[in-house]
Amino acid sequence: MTEIKEAKLDKAANVLWFLPTHGDGRYLGTAHGARDVSLRYLAQIAQAADELGYFGVLLPTGRSCEDSWVVASALAPLTRRLRFLVAVRPGLQSPTLAARMTATLDRISDGRLLINVVTGGDPIENKGDGVFLDHDERYAVTDEFLRIYTRLLAGETVTFKGAHLHVEDGQLLFPPVQQGGPPLYFGGSSTAGQTVAAQIVQKYLTWGEPPAQVAEKVAAMRARAADFGRTLSFGIRLHVIVRETAAEAWAAAERLIAHVDDATIAAAQKAFARMDSVGQQRMSALHQGRRDKLEISPNLWAGVGLVRGGAGTALVGDPDTVAERMREYMEAGIDTFILSGYPHLEEAYRFAELVLPRLPLASTTLAPRGAASHRGPFGEMVGNAFAPDDRRAAAS
Repeated sequence: MTEIKEAKLDKAANVLWFLPTHGDGRYLGTAHGARDVSLRYLAQIAQAADELGYFGVLLPTGRSCEDSWVVASALAPLTRRLRFLVAVRPGLQSPTLAARMTATLDRISDGRLLINVVTGGDPIENKGDGVFLDHDERYAVTDEFLRIYTRLLAGETVTFKGAHLHVEDGQLLFPPVQQGGPPLYFGGSSTAGQTVAAQIVQKYLTWGEPPAQVAEKVAAMRARAADFGRTLSFGIRLHVIVRETAAEAWAAAERLIAHVDDATIAAAQKAFARMDSVGQQRMSALHQGRRDKLEISPNLWAGVGLVRGGAGTALVGDPDTVAERMREYMEAGIDTFILSGYPHLEEAYRFAELVLPRLPLASTTLAPRGAASHRGPFGEMVGNAFAPDDRRAAAS
């Protein structure tokens, strides 16, 4: 068993899960073992995350996904403490409309909204949405959008005229529950994206690169933010494949891509290559479309990125090892983990049961146990008489 280092008292993290509004199943790159991602299924995942102690859930955005705002609005009344990380899309929404949507969802969820700022990195998808801007122009729009949007949520009447956006006497008549609006999460690996992040957002996100690369990115972003007299916090987006033994975890990783053939990998990599997202380019460079060298750092596996865009790496291992790898990211400055696993319902339970108890959590959705005698977890009653303890019988 891997020895777990004691966490420093000032090192704790929030852990979010993922709602797979673009599809789910037991295997990647195939319809075999796929699931109908209905509202009822998404509700199961959200309610499980709510009960298991996750800080919140990320809802993805884009043409391959169900609309994140509609889904979050449907799920908010079905959950109690779970937060929803939902995307605003500069260039697709006006900042005033986005501010009204934000304030409304924050109110109906009783202050459980988080905002993910997504600029978009697929030129073909952007054109299909009516956006004909190059990479740096999109970040210029994002900068103007956020300057209007954040002022509206702070209660200001906004008049703004920039190179791309123009607003006169914009107002938000119904304020959000969270004073000043929900916190802004933002991921961008390009210079243009990082400059926007350093000036405006609260949490800078990275995809799951090796810890040394993440540490370099965190240090660089801290310096950029300091140039503007600001500080940032940091999050990471990863998949997880955790089993009770390392051998079981690595076998599960191989099963996940068991139905992915070379033609499917080539087609996916071709689609990623057309994107102008620096973050996607960094993800693709980790494996280069090859399936023979997928462990790119200890317990960090790039197999997901063979066919999935965006987050393409997974932490693989037994519970102690996965917790230790997460602590390495925490030492690099990460305080928020946005995780997922296939299928998302079962893996939400598996990770919560095997790894969450091994982590120092900053916040949790778990309700206080109180004095009730039948609050778990304690397993099934033994002999219909008493609750079991955590003793484990030695294998014969």
